[in-house]
Amino acid sequence: MATPTYTHGGWRPSDDRFLEIVGQPLFRTLVDLQDLTTTETALFWSERGVKSVHLPITTNTISSPMGLGSDSLPVEIDLFGQRTFLADSMQFMLEYGCRLSPSGSWYLMPSFRGEDADETHLNQFFHSEAELPGGLDECIDAVNDYMRRLAQAVLDRYADDVEAIAGTTEHLRQMAGLETFPRITFEEAVAHLGDDAEAVEHHNGWRTLSRHGERRLLNEISPILWVTHYDHLSVPFYQAYGDEEGRTALNGDLLFGIGETVGCGERHIDGETTRKALAHHEVPEEEYAWYVRMKDTHPQHTSGFGLGIERWLMWVLQQKDIRELQLAPRLNGVSLTP
Repeated sequence: MATPTYTHGGWRPSDDRFLEIVGQPLFRTLVDLQDLTTTETALFWSERGVKSVHLPITTNTISSPMGLGSDSLPVEIDLFGQRTFLADSMQFMLEYGCRLSPSGSWYLMPSFRGEDADETHLNQFFHSEAELPGGLDECIDAVNDYMRRLAQAVLDRYADDVEAIAGTTEHLRQMAGLETFPRITFEEAVAHLGDDAEAVEHHNGWRTLSRHGERRLLNEISPILWVTHYDHLSVPFYQAYGDEEGRTALNGDLLFGIGETVGCGERHIDGETTRKALAHHEVPEEEYAWYVRMKDTHPQHTSGFGLGIERWLMWVLQQKDIRELQLAPRLNGVSLTP
């Protein structure tokens, strides 16, 4: 794999940033919201009997770069002579966690990505992930409840502080008050976007939405919107099939703010189906041997999701650059203070 060239869009914090932000309302409120998000997440899952699991930040089984539609790069490291990766997601381990905790498992911890940082992507970000028993619809319902819970908690505790920074809390009130989140399929999204060549990206056998396409859907259909059943080759192999032909996936992206902020999907139940998906996506099975063995030995019907915490906070505070939503920024290939 070629070594990426890091430019970070010309953005780089000064060596004095860690001193300059002390006392600034944005960053004091950011700390309040980080704490609130962690606390409310723990309470939300505890009330549902879903267990927190303690997981390492290293893995030999990366997940996000495994879809043809993914622009994510893994972060490979040498750990005392052992080739490994910093976790881009712990979804596979959360699936394992469901074999130990039948009500589901969750975590909130850092994830690492190798692609360049920009206004909407971080190299290190906090990831709120959960794996739950059941299918896509049950998982979407849980995400909707979770997002409403977080939005209402911000309104209850920090509405004035958020309004002072964001200029409004109407977006939070809208999310907290939604009985159901609007939902369309990928095919319905494509039909709505019509012949806009910049909205849908066409590849060899699969399609995906561009950021421009996501923004059009948010502006023209709903500012909070699920898009489900993407082309299967545009998502990672581990998403369950949505039809007998293997054309679509049982997955969904929740769009709001900058676009995709939550990714959600149902998983293959058993090893046989997982092997077929690996072959379909031309991914070597040996790289995921333990994962397939787990599904051979302990088949289970689960689904899961991941929320990018900084993207959530970026939306809450109506900020334009996600790189400012870090207390101590990190950029790949750059030494930063502190």
